[in-house]
Amino acid sequence: MKKTHFFLLIACIFIWDFSFSQNSEKVSRDSLNSMAERIHKYINSYNYDLAIDDLYELVNLSKEAGDPYYVSRAYSGLGHVYLDRKDTARARKNYKLSLEYGLKADNDTLLLNAYNNLGNIYSELESTREKGIAYYNMVIDLADKMNDPFSKIAPKSNIGWTYMDIGQYEKAYPYITESLSLLDKHHIENSEDFNIGYYYSQVYQLHGRYYDHKKQYDTASYYFEQSIDLAEKDTLILPAAEAYHAYSEMLQKKGDYKKALEAHQRYSELNNKIFEEEKIMQMEVANARFNVNEYRKNLEIAEREQKLQEEIINKSKEKVIVMVLSSLGLVFILVFLHKVNRDRRNLIGELKKKNQQFKEAKEEAERLSILKTRFFSTVSHEIRTPLYGVIGLTSLLLEDKSLGKHKADLKSLKFSADYLLALINDVLQMNKMESNDVKLENVSFSLRELMNSIINSFEFTRIQNKNRIHLDVDEDIPAYLIGDSVRLSQVLMNLVGNAMKFTERGDIHITAKQLSLENDRSQIYFEVRDNGPGIPKSKRKLIFEEFSQLNNSNYNYQGTGLGLPIVKRLLRLFGSKINLHSVEGEGSSFSFKIVFKVDSSKKESLDIIEDQFALSSGTKKILIVDDNRINQVVTQRILTKKEFECKVAGDGTTAIEMLRNEDFDLVLMDVNMPGISGLEASREIRKFNADIPILALTAVEVDEIREEIITAGMSGIIVKPYDVQKFYQIVYKHLSLQNLSEKV
Repeated sequence: MKKTHFFLLIACIFIWDFSFSQNSEKVSRDSLNSMAERIHKYINSYNYDLAIDDLYELVNLSKEAGDPYYVSRAYSGLGHVYLDRKDTARARKNYKLSLEYGLKADNDTLLLNAYNNLGNIYSELESTREKGIAYYNMVIDLADKMNDPFSKIAPKSNIGWTYMDIGQYEKAYPYITESLSLLDKHHIENSEDFNIGYYYSQVYQLHGRYYDHKKQYDTASYYFEQSIDLAEKDTLILPAAEAYHAYSEMLQKKGDYKKALEAHQRYSELNNKIFEEEKIMQMEVANARFNVNEYRKNLEIAEREQKLQEEIINKSKEKVIVMVLSSLGLVFILVFLHKVNRDRRNLIGELKKKNQQFKEAKEEAERLSILKTRFFSTVSHEIRTPLYGVIGLTSLLLEDKSLGKHKADLKSLKFSADYLLALINDVLQMNKMESNDVKLENVSFSLRELMNSIINSFEFTRIQNKNRIHLDVDEDIPAYLIGDSVRLSQVLMNLVGNAMKFTERGDIHITAKQLSLENDRSQIYFEVRDNGPGIPKSKRKLIFEEFSQLNNSNYNYQGTGLGLPIVKRLLRLFGSKINLHSVEGEGSSFSFKIVFKVDSSKKESLDIIEDQFALSSGTKKILIVDDNRINQVVTQRILTKKEFECKVAGDGTTAIEMLRNEDFDLVLMDVNMPGISGLEASREIRKFNADIPILALTAVEVDEIREEIITAGMSGIIVKPYDVQKFYQIVYKHLSLQNLSEKV
């Protein structure tokens, strides 16, 4: 089944619910509403043989009332019925008539439906496909004019469907993903929309077809099953039949012939419910009856006209009077048209004025958005810079055995600083995602090391809440995966932090299990489960909204309310979604699935790199370039713990002179400094020393400055405040690379 049925049922429901709120001079509102309810029920239950009689009657009543609005709606319904039974010739005829009367009614809602319906007709044939896509784009343009994003879901999905039908899946993918995003947004804003299941069913089916083409059968099965469940839940026979048909073809490709046969049988059952021969015959009878009535009316009109002409010929005086009256009427019309034209010019002037105001408002909004982004970037840098000193000095003091009696206080201090840093990161992360600036990266990482690191970061909170953490990582998961480990870490950190926050003297289970491994692709199931107080049913949607929180009686830790919204948005980037299962008084479970590429190349841990580095070299000399005295001290102490020789430069000019006169093995360069910035200093250094590693130290978001850092000739990036072990890893890595280049 092709896309010609896509969103037609919902469009029809909208037509009858909306149209009969109008009034007619010759037909009462009650009778029209009664007819509308009847047509509504027939279309919902696919009883087109019953609906078509009422539709033709509505055409007649609307024409008699002289109301083009109702005429357009009736022809749109007839087009839908004929298109569902694959009678494209009659469907096209009725849709054109619907557009003709919609233009007469000057109603944007009518035009939206008419353009989309004609797009469905013309996009089916290769010779008129571009014309069909042009009609879809007319819907999108009109929806933008009406400021109605929801009306763009159907045309965008239909464009994607058109490209899929001709095998251009990659060209179709952006349209179907944007449709899903618009649908999710509409669902969040209109949670009580009972028709939403139909939309999700069709969009999920398109995603299933896309992943079927990509041979990602597990993902395709997920979307097809979701589509089928939603369609059958709402008794949507056509969408269910379409989904079963596509699902059957996918299962056959996959080699699951038993399930493929079951799906095809289910498709045949549903299809037969609609296209029964008796119903089709009754529809043909109704259509013939309507045509006969039309011919009879035309004949009566012709007879009346002939009689009138005879009377005019026989009564010349009356003819003269009619001509005089017609002339007077023409004069009146000309005067009226002159007034209308003058009013039109005035309205055009007002419209131009409003357009200019809108343009100015748009420019102001864009300017404020840029200012907001700059503000967040500046605040991030200004707060992270002192935090670097706080966290760094606290970490060093914790390792000082002479301060053992202050260890608990120092841990509390470090926890508070880490919490403040996490809060800043949450706000910045949400701001970036709202600006669509977040993109996934593909790097090699060890899932076991990442999850152990996450657990260690919650040690203080675990002890404070007297909780127990249980980590279960499937042994079958490959040692190294390729994906965005930073975003995955953010997801898990937020989920574990959420469980830790609402659980006291309880158990927190963190699970990673491999579901499948095909073509170097590992699908992994993640779950974070606790036995805390659980989440009430009435609050389960609320917790995924920004800045929302539940009352926490166990532990005075409220947070920003951004953790779970960030999780939801990040998982959407991974092509996944969060699943929640909770029982009040027993606990909650959050789970999701992500597919990673397997990295089969060997990796070395920090300890191995450090040991090899120690065996192959003596003491290394490092230049620290930073204008902040506290940061100088922290960085110097961290390096001297590993027996590095360090020197400090307070600005870029001093650093350049020191590198001209002395030999150093590595430079740690702060990016933002007064006078010559770290970027400018690096460019100067590269003019006379192209080999020395220069690592950028920055408190600014890496994504905002990464390209400038690379262009300036810097070798790597360390974000402040940083994890000490990660800091050592980056330093050892670049020193080892420097040793290799010197040997070569």
